[in-house]
Amino acid sequence: MGRPGMIDTGISHIQDVVMPQVRAMDGCIGLSMVADRTSGRCIVTTAWRDEDAMRATAEAVGPIRTQAAELLGGEASVDEWEIAYLHRDHRAADGCCARVTWTESDPDSIDRVLDAFRMGTMPHVEMLEGFCSASLFVNRASGRACVTATYDSPEAMMTTRNAAMGLRADLAADTGTRIMEVAEFSLAIAHLDVPELV
Repeated sequence: MGRPGMIDTGISHIQDVVMPQVRAMDGCIGLSMVADRTSGRCIVTTAWRDEDAMRATAEAVGPIRTQAAELLGGEASVDEWEIAYLHRDHRAADGCCARVTWTESDPDSIDRVLDAFRMGTMPHVEMLEGFCSASLFVNRASGRACVTATYDSPEAMMTTRNAAMGLRADLAADTGTRIMEVAEFSLAIAHLDVPELV
């Protein structure tokens, strides 16, 4: 959570300072950032070749994260996820936006949720106007998940709100998943070089 007036400075710092430092670390396979200029909320995601690479760089990343949070005018919190699903229809361009949904379910049902998302939800998401890409991150121990869908423009994201709401409700009803939060952001940096995981 940062200050709205400091978002652009923070984005420049992440792009020009943080990204080169992190991308130079062994096992890093990308970085992305979404931002809400109204609330000041930002999410920076670093992706790693495997859990060992992520763990090995944790100490080095810590001070970089703290400095970036200070430049954004706030404090950082950290979540760790497994990238369970990633599909790109096409690469993100300037002006893209992202809708992020956080969910919780029984940890034992994560694979069932993933299957339902992959086979039931995604065929419909791919047909939405302006769809660009989608990912599903999971934490198998807690049963939490994070779904991100990106769209080509704010207009496309707005147009798809009702359809996305219906798809979320269907997935929740089919799998017992609880929708914890939904938020919309501008896609500020898109350099995740993760291979497709579908």
